[in-house]
Amino acid sequence: MVRDLTRTINGWVIRQRIPDVPEKSPLILMLHGWTGDENSMWVFANRLPDKSTLVAPRGLYPAPAGGYGWHEHKVKVMPWVDDFQPAIQALLDLLTPPNFPEADLTSIHVVGFSQGAALTYALALQHPVLIRDLAGLSGFLPEGSIALARNRPLTGKRVFIAHGTQDDMVPVERARQAAETLEQAGAQVNYCEDDVGHKLSASCFRGLEDFFSRD
Repeated sequence: MVRDLTRTINGWVIRQRIPDVPEKSPLILMLHGWTGDENSMWVFANRLPDKSTLVAPRGLYPAPAGGYGWHEHKVKVMPWVDDFQPAIQALLDLLTPPNFPEADLTSIHVVGFSQGAALTYALALQHPVLIRDLAGLSGFLPEGSIALARNRPLTGKRVFIAHGTQDDMVPVERARQAAETLEQAGAQVNYCEDDVGHKLSASCFRGLEDFFSRD
């Protein structure tokens, strides 16, 4: 029987799905976008493998308009990689065997939406050994990422990117740039683009499901 629960760990508020399997399960870290919370990513839950532990933490920084984010708010300024360092360190401290004894933490899967996708990219570029594969949905690369890609830290890693051509929050050009830069970083990129706004199209939803089912 799958358990769906919300709990608090060292100040984190987390929504979690724990599968009923006899051994340690893969862990999929789900990172919401700006003004989201621990429930926002659950729209993707039924597209992810049912034998995986899903972990959706609430962002560390309250957003002015409500909800939460992953770095201190900056008005009309795209975040840099360094802006995500406190969140990255906090996530590394969170993802430990005592906190998630049921999960296999030797290689973590990550899926992020919008600002959560930016955090996903920053985390993977700086800690590639921890990350098995990753998905960035309606997201963007933080400034400073190109320099991190030069040493090809993502060689052999699989990446799924989805974006809408009508996205008026994150222009589609940012997703195309992300795909190009992550390929330069060595990743095998699966790119899905469709005529929608700041969300996933039906075909990209299927692509996300297929991406994780083939792992």
